[in-house]
Order: sequence, then structure tokens, then C-alpha cells
Amino acid sequence: MAKALLGYVGGSDPRLLAEMRRLQQRVQDLESELVRIQAENDALAAAASHNRVMERADAHQAEPALT
Repeated sequence: MAKALLGYVGGSDPRLLAEMRRLQQRVQDLESELVRIQAENDALAAAASHNRVMERADAHQAEPALT
């Protein structure tokens, strides 16, 4: 029955297996890139947040009025 489901008696097609391995490697590469980009995005967001906090702190430091 399993052979009938595959569509032939010869077993798994080596080209199909090679394509599956290639696609699995591509998925792993993309997952790694996603993790790297998320980490970079987190670092940029933290830096932007820090800059906004510093800008607010600078804005709250009132300069003496000129009289």
C-alpha cells in the first residue's frame, strides 16, 4: 500500500530527497537570518529608546532666564 501511495516501486526519488535537503537547509538559513535581524532590531530599538529618554532629560533641564 505504501508503495502505491508513492506512485512507484523504486522507493524515494533521489532528486526529491536532494530537493528536500536543499529546502531544509534554506529554511535553517532563513531562521538564522531572522534571529540575527531580530537581535539587530532589538538593539536599534533599545538605542532609539535611550536617545528619546536622553532628549527628554535634556528638555527638562531648564536654562536660566535672561533678565
